[in-house]
Amino acid sequence: MADIINLLPDNIANQIAAGEVIQRPASAVKELLENAVDAGATEIQLIIKDAGKELVQVIDNGGGMSETDARMCFERHATSKIQSIDDLFQIRTMGFRGEALASIAAVSQVELKTRKKGTDVGSYVEIDNSVVKKQEPCQTAEGTSIAMKNLFFNVPARRNFLKSNAAEMRHIVDEFIRVAMAFPQLQFSLTSNNQQLFHLDKGSLKQRIIAILGQHYNARLVNVKESTDYMNVYGFVGKPETAKKTRGDQFFFVNNRYIKSPYLHHAVMSAFADIIPADSYPLYVLFIDVNPEHVDINVHPTKQEIKFDDEKVMYAFVQATVKHALAQFNVTATLDFDLDPSIQALDAVSKPFTKQQQEEYTHSPLYKSFTQANQAHMIDKSSNSSNLKHWKDLYESNQNTPESDGYTISSYTVEPETRPAVTYESQPHATASVIDERWQDTANDQKVPVQVHQQFILSQIKSGFILIDQQAAHERILFERYQRALTEAPMATQQSLFPQTLQLPPADAVLIAEMLPELQALGYELEPFGNHTFIVRGTPADMQSGNDQATIEGLLEQFKNFSELKVDRREQLLRSMARNNAIPAGKILSAREMQNMIDELFACSMPNVAPSGKFTFISFKLTDLARMFERGN
Repeated sequence: MADIINLLPDNIANQIAAGEVIQRPASAVKELLENAVDAGATEIQLIIKDAGKELVQVIDNGGGMSETDARMCFERHATSKIQSIDDLFQIRTMGFRGEALASIAAVSQVELKTRKKGTDVGSYVEIDNSVVKKQEPCQTAEGTSIAMKNLFFNVPARRNFLKSNAAEMRHIVDEFIRVAMAFPQLQFSLTSNNQQLFHLDKGSLKQRIIAILGQHYNARLVNVKESTDYMNVYGFVGKPETAKKTRGDQFFFVNNRYIKSPYLHHAVMSAFADIIPADSYPLYVLFIDVNPEHVDINVHPTKQEIKFDDEKVMYAFVQATVKHALAQFNVTATLDFDLDPSIQALDAVSKPFTKQQQEEYTHSPLYKSFTQANQAHMIDKSSNSSNLKHWKDLYESNQNTPESDGYTISSYTVEPETRPAVTYESQPHATASVIDERWQDTANDQKVPVQVHQQFILSQIKSGFILIDQQAAHERILFERYQRALTEAPMATQQSLFPQTLQLPPADAVLIAEMLPELQALGYELEPFGNHTFIVRGTPADMQSGNDQATIEGLLEQFKNFSELKVDRREQLLRSMARNNAIPAGKILSAREMQNMIDELFACSMPNVAPSGKFTFISFKLTDLARMFERGN
C-alpha cells in the first residue's frame, strides 16, 4: 500500500504560516515596524499606497543587515533573537519567532535594501512568492528599507476577503499608533497616497499621547506611577470628563509590547466605577514592566494576547495604582481635614482678632440680632424703615386687588382670552397645573397624542393604543431620510455665517477624509485645511446649528461604535447620523411635534424597528386591556 503522508513544499508551508501572521495589510505594518524598532532605529517612516494593498514600505535608520543576513531573514524561523531555549523566557524584543518576513514574502512581492553601519555598500534582495529573483550589491542609506507590494497577488481568494480601503486604513492607523505610542523616544511618520497623516517627533510619553489623540487632552491627563520589586506600572489615565461611549483610547503595554487584556481592562474600569457612567470607557495609556519570566507572550501568532503567571496580583496592583492616581490628583472624592493653603493665607485666618475689632463687631445690630435669645428674626427699628415702605404698599395693593380668572402678577392681570399659551418647549420643568391643563385639552380631543415621562408617546388607535419610543422612532425617520439623500437627491445645506475650524485627532481626520463624499450628500460642507483640520462651512438644513465640533465628534463616536458591526461604511454612516441627531429621551415635545413624528414614522418603509433593531412602538389592544382588568374578578 502506498504511503499517503508527504512533506509540504516550502512555498505552501509559508503560505499556510502567512495565514496566521499576515491577515491583512495592517498585520504586515505591525511586523515591519516592530523589526525597525528592534534594529535600533531612531527614525522610522511608514509609506502606504491603496490602503496597503499596493504598497507597504518601512524605512528606518537602524543597524542594517549584512549581505548574508539580508538573504537569511526571509527563511522560516530565522531569527537573531533566540540562541537557546532559555532565551524564549527572557524575551524583551518585539519580534523573535522568525516567521514575519517569511510569511510576508509568501504572499507578496518584496524588495529589500539594507546597509550595515560602517560598510560602504548595501544589499538589494527581490523576492516573489518566496522565490529569490535577484540579489546584488547596491547603494543605499544606512539602515533598512523594505517594501511589500501587491499583497495576496498569488492568493486572490484571500485578497477578496479584504475590506474597503477605509476599513483597512483604519486598521493600519491603529497598528501604527500602538507602536508609536510604545516608543515616544523614537520619531515616526506615516504617509498614505503621498499625503502625510502623522509626523511624530521624539518626546515624552505625554507629548506623544497628545500628538496622537489630540490637543484637547493636554490638561485632562492624570499621571500614574507605582513601583514594586515585582512590577512597575506607569503612564496616564484621562480625567472622568474624557470618558466616551465607545472604545478606542485604551492602551495596555507589557514590556513595551501592546496587548489586549479584558482582565486588566476590567481592573481599570473598576477603578473608575464610581466616577464615570457604567456605559462609558475612560482613556488610559498604561505600561507594565515585569520580569519576562512571569509572562508568556508566545500564546498567539500576533503576540497581542499574553498570559501572566499570577493574574490576580496584576489585577489588584493595576486597580490600586489607578485608584491611587485618581485620588492623589483630586479626581475622586477624598477625606482631607487640612485647610486649603489659599484659605489659610486669608486675613481672617492668619491675622489676630484685636480687642478694638471685637468691640466694633459686638456693638453692631447684626451681631445683636443673632446673639440675643429668640431674636434671629428681629429687624432693627432704628434703621431706615423707609426702605421697607414699598414692600408694605405692594402687599396692601395686592390684598385689595379683586379676584380674577386670569394670572395675577403684582397688580397686572392677564385676561383668559389673551393669556399666552404655555408650551412644553418653553417650560422645561412643567408644573402640575400645566400638566393638568394638557390632560384637560386631551380629554376634549381623545386623539391628541400624550407624552409619557418625556420618553414615550401614547397615541390612540381604533383597536386600542400604541406606545412609541420617541428616540427609536426618530432614528428610523432620520435613517430613511438620509438613505434617500444618498440614493436620490442630496440634502440641503445651511451655510454657516461664521465657519468653524474643526481640529481632530489624526485617526479621526483619516475617517472624516474617507467619508467626505457621503457627508456632502447628507448636507455637510467640510473643507480640508491641512494638519488634521477641517473647515465647517455648512451643516444639514434640518439640523440645529450650533456647536459643530461637538456634533461631528459625536457622529465620529457613533461611527466607530457601529464599525464593530459587520455592515458597510455607508450603512455605518447612516446609522451614526440617525443615532447622533435623534431626539433623546427627556426632550419635551408639543402635541404638533408628536403628531408629526407619528405621521412620519408610519410613512417609513419599515416603521416598526429602529436601524439598530430596537422596536419603535408596541401596540395594546382593548381586548387585552379588558382581560387584564377582569382578572381581579
